Amino acid sequence: MIRVRIGHCVLWLTLAACSRVTDHVLLLPGPDGRVGALSVAAAGGEIVLAEPYSGVDVRGGRPSRLTSSPRMVRESYGRLLDMQPARPRIYVVHFETGTTVLTPESRSKLPIIRDELASLPAAEAIVIGHTDRTGSSEGNDRLSLRRAEAVREQLIRAGVAPDSIAVVGRGEREPVVLTEDGVAEPRNRRVEIKLR
Repeated sequence: MIRVRIGHCVLWLTLAACSRVTDHVLLLPGPDGRVGALSVAAAGGEIVLAEPYSGVDVRGGRPSRLTSSPRMVRESYGRLLDMQPARPRIYVVHFETGTTVLTPESRSKLPIIRDELASLPAAEAIVIGHTDRTGSSEGNDRLSLRRAEAVREQLIRAGVAPDSIAVVGRGEREPVVLTEDGVAEPRNRRVEIKLR
């Protein structure tokens, strides 16, 4: 069995030829050019990848290191890469403390989000509410969901189809800025809107 701990973008192919199975793992840079790291472990050893376009072939349970390049990846896997779905567009809006009231700057983003959703075929939006760490954890769960629902309602009023919008509340669990409990942090009082 092969165990892969993913760092960033990975191209993983299993190739069958003459009843021999080969797993091929390549570490690709993300859209921003950054690269994480990953570990590929098999019965015959483990190899850590941390450089873009580095890779591992695993044959018969034995991993072996390989190198590639952007050109080689494009030539070998271009059609496969082109079939990937587009990455979601992410918008972030912020709120006044303890409320579901958007900041003025955030309100101005809603028409842009609506227009982008209208331009997408079979569009869907996932609206994810968050809070800072003021208030109780349970209260923040409720507030984050109310924030997501408030944004959903505003998008519906702006003309977005209700059945294309899902809402989730994450409370204080996924802060942008780590703080101690009870600390007000405006950047954590947000809703992320993922469009695809």
